[in-house]
Amino acid sequence: MAIKDKVVVITGASSGIGAATTQVLADAGAHVVIGARRTARLKTLADKFATGQVLYQATDVTDKASVQSLVDLAHTKFGHIDVLYNNAGLMPISEISEFKVDEWERMIDVNIKGVLYGIAAALPYMIQQKSGQIITTDSVAGHVVHPGTAVYAGTKWAIQAIMDGLRQEQVANHIRTTMISPGAVNTELYTTITNPETKARIEKDEKEHGLSAEAVAKAVAFAIDQPEEVGINEILMRPISQQV
Repeated sequence: MAIKDKVVVITGASSGIGAATTQVLADAGAHVVIGARRTARLKTLADKFATGQVLYQATDVTDKASVQSLVDLAHTKFGHIDVLYNNAGLMPISEISEFKVDEWERMIDVNIKGVLYGIAAALPYMIQQKSGQIITTDSVAGHVVHPGTAVYAGTKWAIQAIMDGLRQEQVANHIRTTMISPGAVNTELYTTITNPETKARIEKDEKEHGLSAEAVAKAVAFAIDQPEEVGINEILMRPISQQV
C-alpha cells in the first residue's frame, strides 16, 4: 500500500473519525502524529502501537501556534510531512433565531480557522518538498442546507471554497487536496448541540443510522492510497438510509 511509511498529521484525533483514521493508517504502516485537547485519549491510542509510530501532542486548533507546533513535531521527528488531515470540527446546530452567537463563533473558529491554521502550518513544508496531500473533513452539509444547520453548513460550504482554491493554486507543486464529506456518522459530534430536543433527535438518528467512524476512515485511507498523480478531490458518502 502507498500508505506504508507515510507521515500523516491528524487533528481532532481523540475520538470518532480522527481516532478511527489513526488506527486504520497506523495499521497500514503509516507514521501518525495526532493532536487534540484530550491528551489522555491520545495516549491510549498511541500506546496501541510500537514506540514512535504514533506520536501525540495536546493541540487546540483555534490556536495557530498550537497547530504549528503539532505539524513541526511531525517534521522534526520524520523529516517530511506527506499528509495533513484537518479533522477537528464542531456541530452545535441551532436555528438562527435562537441567536446562539457564541456557538456560531466557536464553529467559525474550529471549522474554518482551524482548517486554515492547519494549511498555514503544513503547506510551506509541502511546497518545499514539492509534494503532499491536505485532507479536510467537510460534510454533506457543505452541499445541502436544512433548517437549523445554516451556520454549520456555512462553515462547511466555506471549506469547499478553501479546498478547491488550494487545489488550483498548488497544481505546480504537486500537492493533492481531498474533502471527506460524510452524512450522518455515529460519533460524538452531536454532543456539542445545546438544544435538548435537537440533540436527542440527532443522537438517535446517528446512533441508529449513521456511518461508522471506521467507514469514513477507510475513505480517507483510499484517498491517500492513490498514485501520486491521482487527486481524489472529494468523497461524498451517506448511509444508504439517508435521503438528503
